[in-house]
Amino acid sequence: MASYLLLEEAARQGKIDVLDNLLKENPSFLANYKLISLSESLLHVATKSGQLKFVHELMKLDPDIAREMNKDGFRPLDVAVIMGKIGIVKEILSYNQDLCLLKGKDQRTALHYAVLKGRIDVIDELLYFCPNCIQDVTAHEETALHLAVKSYQFDAFDALVKWLGRLGKESIVNSGDGDGNTVLHVSVSTKQHECIDLLLSENSTIRGTIQVNAKNADGLTALDVLDIKDLYDAKIRQKLDLAGAITSPDSASIETEKSPQQTIKSKEYFKLNHDLQSSKPSKNWFKYFKFQMQRDSPSDTRNTLLVVAALIATVCFQAGINPPNGILETSPKSNSTQQNSGEWHVSVAPVGGSALAAASAILGSNASSFLFLFGNSLGLTASTCIIIYLTSGFPFQRELHIALYSMMFTYGFAVSAIIKGKDTRKKGMAYILVTVAYILPFVLRWVPRWGKKAWKYWRRRRDFRKNPLPIDIYS
Repeated sequence: MASYLLLEEAARQGKIDVLDNLLKENPSFLANYKLISLSESLLHVATKSGQLKFVHELMKLDPDIAREMNKDGFRPLDVAVIMGKIGIVKEILSYNQDLCLLKGKDQRTALHYAVLKGRIDVIDELLYFCPNCIQDVTAHEETALHLAVKSYQFDAFDALVKWLGRLGKESIVNSGDGDGNTVLHVSVSTKQHECIDLLLSENSTIRGTIQVNAKNADGLTALDVLDIKDLYDAKIRQKLDLAGAITSPDSASIETEKSPQQTIKSKEYFKLNHDLQSSKPSKNWFKYFKFQMQRDSPSDTRNTLLVVAALIATVCFQAGINPPNGILETSPKSNSTQQNSGEWHVSVAPVGGSALAAASAILGSNASSFLFLFGNSLGLTASTCIIIYLTSGFPFQRELHIALYSMMFTYGFAVSAIIKGKDTRKKGMAYILVTVAYILPFVLRWVPRWGKKAWKYWRRRRDFRKNPLPIDIYS
């Protein structure tokens, strides 16, 4: 017994020499260990300890050891996947790729565990070695896609959807679980906006495959299972409507079987839904004409933004290459604002824009030419960014980007020609301001997004270090 305990400790510490010595003394030592230890194999022990070289040695001596389950229904590959030991995953699969298809507790495969824990790199590795494992279902008829949505692992869900496109298996997205719910049913019922967007977006690779009106075991569509309680839920309703979703006739019969409390709740739901979809004029005209997600069409909104952005870009470009008289002069000039009998003639139409125009006119002689250059360049870049973002996925997008960047390039040369002859310090300041104005809109858009991803990655690493093999995976 002491020798077996010694071998188990060697697996935990990765001491291959101990294994070699014991096998020299008794070639059947590994087989005898299997009879002694019924809770887990040596490969389980080495995998949990992250001993890659010891795993390699065990797989070389006995490739079938990877098929053994421990007392909790996990194979060594499952443990490696759950713990994110990508090196050990590759090592085990290098001996037998079909190990991906082996099912353990609740008929789950290694891919199912990778999805539950959000191991994107492991998901890619498993599907690279064994693409067919994406079709496997659990004892509850759940695909890996179902598990990703139910465990709120959007990154894993996104990775799986991309793999469906690569493998030509997009139809799996319409598979139902034990209750007949597709991933769209689950996404809508749990109100996961990111998953819904990925499934229903016009740019999605599976948009043409997904069956928006598929029914579950109760005869309900995704639209039927949506419970609208607030404006965010109304956004989901709008996305489903745009995708052609309808309610099922079966949902009416289910409505009659509800309890009085459920009926009251249902009436409140329909009232809220009606109020959200209503577009009756309000006494508050500012609020009425304000953009409302549940009322205004995304297509119309995008077109309006494109027109406004193009107009701003045109005005800023023209102002940059042909600035107002004296705006780029370096010597101070007398006040150029129109005067008549010592009074300022300033337009005072609606408050917001007129106040700014009046202030600019009155302070014209004191305003720095650099501020004009910076503000005008920033307006041009910001409006150009809006056009770039709103035309994402458009035909001839590459040519459109070339045209936009060429316009900004030309604008830069025009500014350079205008400030020609100024001293080096002022020219340097102008170039710096133009550069900052060019970069700032992109920075404001992408830095927060990159920061959020870095924060999520750091939190996952921190949680994994605290709890590398959580208890909840056994449930």
